[in-house]
Amino acid sequence: MKVFVVGGAVRDELLGLAVKDHDYVVVGSTPAEMEAAGFKPVGKDFPVFLHPKTHEEYALARTERKTAKGYKGFKVYASPDVTLEEDLARRDLTINAIAKGSDGQLIDTYNGVADIQAKVLRHVSDAFIEDPVRILRIARFAARFTEFIVAPETMKLMQKMVQDGEVDALVAERVWQELAKGLMEAKPSRMFAVLRECGALKKIMPEVDRLWGVPQPALHHPEIDTGVHVMMVIDYAASQNYSLPVRFAGLTHDLGKGTTPAHVLPRHMGHEERSVKLLKELSQRLRVPNDCKELAHIVAKFHGKMHQVHEMRAATLLTFLIELDAIRQPARFNDFLRACECDSRGRTGFEQVLMPEADMLSMALKVVMQVDAGAVAKTQTEPEKIKLAVYEARLEALKHSMPS
Repeated sequence: MKVFVVGGAVRDELLGLAVKDHDYVVVGSTPAEMEAAGFKPVGKDFPVFLHPKTHEEYALARTERKTAKGYKGFKVYASPDVTLEEDLARRDLTINAIAKGSDGQLIDTYNGVADIQAKVLRHVSDAFIEDPVRILRIARFAARFTEFIVAPETMKLMQKMVQDGEVDALVAERVWQELAKGLMEAKPSRMFAVLRECGALKKIMPEVDRLWGVPQPALHHPEIDTGVHVMMVIDYAASQNYSLPVRFAGLTHDLGKGTTPAHVLPRHMGHEERSVKLLKELSQRLRVPNDCKELAHIVAKFHGKMHQVHEMRAATLLTFLIELDAIRQPARFNDFLRACECDSRGRTGFEQVLMPEADMLSMALKVVMQVDAGAVAKTQTEPEKIKLAVYEARLEALKHSMPS
């Protein structure tokens, strides 16, 4: 039995990055021997075990054979006679196909070290085309390792996979999992650039893909192109280390602009309503988690209204806070403001623009929250009048807080 560290741990160490998790491959062993040594089996599709003390993952060396479309269409062969080189050959990228022995020696059969030095994302072998998830993974790595480029021959393989319908076999949960990870990387726009270039974005997120080439008024959007704007929005969100819901809301807030009739361009009247409809379809198809879906909904619907806040009177301001459900969900409200900040600053020349509307809305919520709804309720003898009394008390507080 021989044990090697493989994959991301070796790659990140060579890149000088902090190593979070270690994965190990075991050569020359069997499941029975692993269990006898105290390892706990956890793999459903292939033999993976948890170390009895460290709980790190140890996988038996294995090979795979394609049997059907999609990322589950594989037959796995794990046996003591599978070599380390054979196991590494089935991995996606050369930079992930480097192993390190217990003596510290690197096993670099597929020249991953050279590709790390050259900053290239390159497939290990033609077996790459057998797993469509690898398209999403490469796009995600491009967003993480922002100086790396995709090798031209690898991009050609990815384009062929899209043309052959491999991407169509991806399940929603796996697509979302990879997209969510990519959105949380250092420069998420690079993920979408790779997905666009290989043609996969049109398959998995056509609502986003169609935004490129759609013009906006130059006065408010000097970058013109809607797709470019949305990429600037998510990159700004990443630069501020904002949460996944904020980044997803930034990605989807302008979906409706992709369906604006050509004869009215570059104006986009009513795009918010169209965005909400398209967002609902996209969220259902990809099974987007509720926290991301719900924030994206209110951002798509109300981000335009943010620019009107300074013109609002107290009653309109309170109605807006109620529409945003800010009183019951102040944390989500704060995320709404962050997403609107990303939208406003994700424009050429507007990267440092001030957001007085956000400050005004935050202050209005603070005033409203200071009203003791319980005390107001006690002043009412008829339960059905409580809601109106609380509303009027909040409105009165807002009126008093605003300059006359």
